[in-house]
Amino acid sequence: MTGSDSSQPHDGPEFDLDRRVFDMVSSTASRVDPDAPTRFVYHESEGVLWGEYVGDTVVVGRFCGVRRDATIDISFVHLGHGDAGTTTGTATSEISRAEDGALVLTEEFRAPDGSLHTSVCREVVGAAPA
Repeated sequence: MTGSDSSQPHDGPEFDLDRRVFDMVSSTASRVDPDAPTRFVYHESEGVLWGEYVGDTVVVGRFCGVRRDATIDISFVHLGHGDAGTTTGTATSEISRAEDGALVLTEEFRAPDGSLHTSVCREVVGAAPA
């Protein structure tokens, strides 16, 4: 994916997410367990994103999408713990940088009931992808 068309994914180094690890720190959709939050592992190539996540409310999850500069658009599916079943959806995140340099993802997504939610994930600096 090349060219200067703004509709193309962006491969700029400022927010390259390849092999970065994030922990969820807050969500309006569910309680976040501070001792075992949902952990996301991102992969990126030329603005195309994919990855996986597991944690307090999720047995296993997968996502794919694109990054355009500081905006991420993804589709996801995950299996929840207990009788939660699978959940699918789309989400949009904005990337920012914390004072200590860690990346922060602020995500908006719609729950299966149609309600809009916000979650925040923070980069775990130095964490190696599994």
